[in-house]
Amino acid sequence: MAVAHNLGYARISTADQDPQLQLDALAVADCLKIYTDTASGTKADRPQWNACLADLRPGDTLIIWKIDRLGRNLRDLIDIVTTLQARDVGVRSLTNGIVDTTTAHGTFVFGMFALMAEYEAALIKERTHAGLAAARARGRTGGRKPKMTPKLIDKAQRMYDARQFTMAEIAASCGVTPMTIYRNITTSQTTTN
Repeated sequence: MAVAHNLGYARISTADQDPQLQLDALAVADCLKIYTDTASGTKADRPQWNACLADLRPGDTLIIWKIDRLGRNLRDLIDIVTTLQARDVGVRSLTNGIVDTTTAHGTFVFGMFALMAEYEAALIKERTHAGLAAARARGRTGGRKPKMTPKLIDKAQRMYDARQFTMAEIAASCGVTPMTIYRNITTSQTTTN
């Protein structure tokens, strides 16, 4: 049977921040290895996180300083912890007891967070649908207003029918792309050279 280990993960948002506070706390937590990423933005590449995930084995515990170092938002955090639980990897946060899936209490609390996240997502979806239905009932269809008003369509059609302007000139005159003009006017099927 393999020996279980604590692996630490630290993340700072920009190169200007110092990860030392996180690293010191993880060292005290008896981490066999500590992975550190410097990432800014929600879509930033986290190579050390990927390496950490690859090194975690069943029975291991991932130690983090704070839960916000692990996930970008609650849904992301829940997805990460759930995936690790399925691999029999525990997750423990050092600065608060909110996330500690190595204990029954911590697993229960985390389960409650997962339920709240699902509930919040369902509420948002419900409110969005209700808002769209109310707008439709008031005659609003939503979406962007069309760039080509009836007046502009008429202008573009007259310019096209005059056969004195290129499609690019018509489009520039209306402040749209040539493709928008093609979609909004009636063009002849045959072209003359």
